Amino acid sequence: MQTDRQTPEGPTPEGQSTVADAPPGNWVDRHAPPDWRPWLRLSRADRPIGTWLLLLPCWWGIGLAMIADRPEWRDLWIAVACGVGAMLMRGAGCTWNDITDRDIDDKVARTRSRPIPSGQVTVRGALVWLAAQALAGFAILLTLGGAAIALGVASLALVAIYPFAKRFTWWPQVFLGLAFNWGVLLAWAAHTGNLAPAPVLAYLSGIAWTVFYDTIYAHQDAEDDALIGVKSTARLFGRDTPRWLAGFGTASVLLLGLAVMAAAPEGLGLTLGLLGVVGFAAHLAWQLRRFDMTDGAGCLRLFRSNRDAGLVVALFLALAGLV
Repeated sequence: MQTDRQTPEGPTPEGQSTVADAPPGNWVDRHAPPDWRPWLRLSRADRPIGTWLLLLPCWWGIGLAMIADRPEWRDLWIAVACGVGAMLMRGAGCTWNDITDRDIDDKVARTRSRPIPSGQVTVRGALVWLAAQALAGFAILLTLGGAAIALGVASLALVAIYPFAKRFTWWPQVFLGLAFNWGVLLAWAAHTGNLAPAPVLAYLSGIAWTVFYDTIYAHQDAEDDALIGVKSTARLFGRDTPRWLAGFGTASVLLLGLAVMAAAPEGLGLTLGLLGVVGFAAHLAWQLRRFDMTDGAGCLRLFRSNRDAGLVVALFLALAGLV
């Protein structure tokens, strides 16, 4: 007999229940066709913060390239292509992550309601969905030029390895940073056809930033992770997490400042770019002041706020590139 499950948004048919850590009232739960909801949840379309955190380094790369070179009309397409590509490849990455983590997710309270462990999607179906998203993303990549295509293909190794990192290292957040910030290099290369110190410095900054925000995120699961043997920087840092966060936040800010200076040695572009770095630094300091590792809901809110931190940088770099 089919029953209805009560959710904060009202009754939801059995098998279509919301995911525990999705924002209440998200568009997937409210507006997507019921048959599509498990697949969209598998891609984390109900939690857009991951797409933002994958996209923003791409926009940093475009902004830095515009500062170092000059803005071109093609940059509008690169920005749009990065947006579409970020949605597709983040969805593919999350699908791959859930396939590899299916035996872990059903042991963690926050993740056992995801489509695969809850039985809404089969592993075979998830693999087909993964392939469809990856092929669509590759079609977008083909429009960005040879250097960007090569970098995009190379990033697949990082995406493939990341879900296994928490099984063999205490630093899986570094592997996430390596994958999530690759877009800085790709977007720069899409504009210039090459690489240079500025995007490499921004890439390193993004890795440090990822360790910062994903350590905050990982504190939601620290107790469950300890029970099942999953490694993370949250568990590694423990009570010293605020000190480590301060260190990685400082490193991210300094490296990003060096990236701006490498792209724009002087002039108004340099000033505007550095103003973006100052705003970024202020946001990370604000997060650090409010961080409480025992408050899971608060950790999730701080993690999501990193969209705004990255947007500050992207907006100022865009302004600097246009002056």
